[in-house]
Amino acid sequence: MELSRIEDRVSFAYFERCGINRADNAITVESAAGTVYVPAASLSVLMLGPGTTISHRAMEMIGDNGATVIWVGERGVRMYAFGKPLTHSSALLQRQAALVSNKKSRLEVARKMYLMRFEGEDVAGLTMQQLRGREGARVRRIYKKISEETGVPWSGRMYDPSDYAAGSDIDQALSAAHSCLYGISHAAIASLGCSPGLGFVHSGHERSFVYDIADLYKAEVSIPVAFRVTASGTSDIPGDVRRAMRDEIYRTGLIKRIVKDIKLLLATEEDIGLDGDVVLLWDEKNESVPSGVQYEDPCERSPSPADAEE
Repeated sequence: MELSRIEDRVSFAYFERCGINRADNAITVESAAGTVYVPAASLSVLMLGPGTTISHRAMEMIGDNGATVIWVGERGVRMYAFGKPLTHSSALLQRQAALVSNKKSRLEVARKMYLMRFEGEDVAGLTMQQLRGREGARVRRIYKKISEETGVPWSGRMYDPSDYAAGSDIDQALSAAHSCLYGISHAAIASLGCSPGLGFVHSGHERSFVYDIADLYKAEVSIPVAFRVTASGTSDIPGDVRRAMRDEIYRTGLIKRIVKDIKLLLATEEDIGLDGDVVLLWDEKNESVPSGVQYEDPCERSPSPADAEE
């Protein structure tokens, strides 16, 4: 069975207080409102909120179709993710590991990430400390600009990750919007076979690369959505934010952009053969040799006539 590519799928679907099962090639979502059928092969991310149960058969099909399932906490701000790569090749993962393991190449990728967010600047000679300083100043200006445009007061991010309800409306909206963005980024990373934990700017967390990638789009996607929803005066900030994020992700073609940007940061598909279904054996001299071959031990090889003459 050929799986649909991550960039061709819908963004995410969120369900809570329901039971999820399987019917043929679709998952069924049963709640007090009735039953909904969702084609698993078209999903990038399935977000499961509080009160959700899911059957083994449903998870089996979701896993076979390479979708990412995220269990989210109250109002969708804490996530636990599962993902299966849509590629059989580990080449992009190996490239990621090589780049992040070298200080020079890691800094080069960090500079590329900066230029993806703030075009037209010369960052060739900047250190990580200088990049962080520039980024902080520009992000503060972005928040100030969007605050003025929407009329939502802003004095900085102040929230307790363990107490979502205690945050202000805009802090709650930002948490919900960023959670959706993290889910989409995680799905793209996992589908390409990369490691969510090998970050270039972020470090030390199992989702460091997820935060790296999500940061590329916050100023364009999740921050404006959060401020617009807050400005609307809605009483359902988490729900309206998720719906607005879904629309914005579709409008901007964000999933395709994330896939393209990850490949640009690490390598192109033509460079490393992302779609190859090939298993090789590592070799310290030739980098790799074919698998499925019964190799002889050169130390136990019988002498050839040429050897005897020598």
